[in-house]
Amino acid sequence: MRSDIVKKGSTRAAHRALFSAMGYSPEDLQKPLIGVVNSFNEIIPGHIHLRDIAEAVKLGVASGGGTPVEFPSIGICDGIAMGHDGMKYPLASRELIADSIEAMTRAHGFDGLVMITNCDKITPGMLMAAARLNIPSIVVSGGPMLAGRYQGQDISVSQIFEAAGVYEAGKITAEELQAMEMAACPGCGSCAGLFTANTMNCLTEALGMGLPGNGTIPAAYTGARRMLAKKAGALAVELVEKELKPRDILTQQAFENAIAVDMGIGGSSNSVLHLTAIAYEAGIELPLALFEEISAKVTYITKLSPSGTHHLQDLNEAGGISAVMKELSKLGVIHTEAMTVSGTVAERIQNSSIKRPDVIRSVEEPYRKTGGIAVLTGNLAPDGAVIKESAVAEDMLVYQGPAKVFDSEEETIEAIMGQKVKDGDVVVIRYEGPKGGPGMREMLNPTAVIAGMGLRVALLTDGRFSGATRGACVGHVSPEAMDGGPIALLRNGDIISIDIPNRKLEVELSPEELKRRQDAWVKPEPKVTSGYLARYARLVTSANTGAVLK
Repeated sequence: MRSDIVKKGSTRAAHRALFSAMGYSPEDLQKPLIGVVNSFNEIIPGHIHLRDIAEAVKLGVASGGGTPVEFPSIGICDGIAMGHDGMKYPLASRELIADSIEAMTRAHGFDGLVMITNCDKITPGMLMAAARLNIPSIVVSGGPMLAGRYQGQDISVSQIFEAAGVYEAGKITAEELQAMEMAACPGCGSCAGLFTANTMNCLTEALGMGLPGNGTIPAAYTGARRMLAKKAGALAVELVEKELKPRDILTQQAFENAIAVDMGIGGSSNSVLHLTAIAYEAGIELPLALFEEISAKVTYITKLSPSGTHHLQDLNEAGGISAVMKELSKLGVIHTEAMTVSGTVAERIQNSSIKRPDVIRSVEEPYRKTGGIAVLTGNLAPDGAVIKESAVAEDMLVYQGPAKVFDSEEETIEAIMGQKVKDGDVVVIRYEGPKGGPGMREMLNPTAVIAGMGLRVALLTDGRFSGATRGACVGHVSPEAMDGGPIALLRNGDIISIDIPNRKLEVELSPEELKRRQDAWVKPEPKVTSGYLARYARLVTSANTGAVLK
């Protein structure tokens, strides 16, 4: 066992004495040491209950014949970090999470890991660590939040972000706004729609690194979640005994399965960043062209919030990700022979079925005949850009308008609130990419306010959009402005064309004019010059390569 390096032989007497100080018996040290990574904290609704999940995991580890050893991981709430300088940190924290798990695991010689996660950057950070460390590992989430109820309708946090725009437009009162905010988030769990957290927890299943139900069983279903956690704990010991490692599971086929599921359910556009980064740690390249290739073969068969009115609890009732994968397998886009932590995909989905056809449609009668995420290219995004096509209204799939250019999210919000953005505009938010932000902030505040105010505009950024964003919002524009990409050369009034069906993003400027502007461009001073973000900005790569550190 790997843990023998900290517990066997005469030279490890001091090590055993230290274990003894914590109450570990000699018998405990004969068993596999299973690290239980717990991202519990009291600032994320999706993590507030993870102590309970950790206790269940540890019971499972013990019942499976292992010794559980819990240690923490940080986690940032994207929702609370949204709309201010705090949003520079969530994506950057993904690397901190992976690095800290690596440090703890290597330093203490764990035989295997159970990673307890739930929210936006924590799940991909843990999957990155699993791929990097390549010791037997399993991921278990805390589950999605139940939808709230307001005036007879299911709602979630995305409607509250948009409600700010509704309020600013004078369409609701302050009392109504407060009533909505008190109703939207009824309890613990990752926010109820198919936003980034729930997308990544569902894709953990599709990748094979989590058990069925990992992404969809609601956090409020405490019995089911505890059973899932105990099973994951026991399975971790089995994975150690079998020597089944993450890179045995995180193969090219697994990533193609995850992309297919992502396209079929219309997941968050951030999943492109995260899947690419996880694959990088596993030694696999996922070019943007692969996402587009798979999207062309996959039909979009669920319409969950923010694209529709269903939430994760509905997807769970409908059969969950296993039912989605079985249905998509009819298209030949699921590698059913791929390995998971609990057998092959074929074994996992063989008894699955669609239990609510109103939530999961058949591949023959989808919402759309292509996947939920589109990759756009053109003279404005030579290295690609990403849009959640499933959340775009039909009349906005092809759109053209004059640019309104802003060099930060704050400038954009001020202009929107000041009614300087008009119907027909293309709002450009630049210098918010991985290097320029730094940290590639999510732009949920401007998109939500625009939706709430009822403006008919498109948005374009080298930053990111939240999984809760809906509308003609193009993100991840690469190269980013800080690297001198074409988005840095735009001026107010330039005509921008977005053609989602033909996957094009263009500005109506000649190559000669773009060259003149490029020659005149001066790189701005960095926004952050000290601390972690300054180091991050120097090391981070472009969005099209997953914004990983190199």
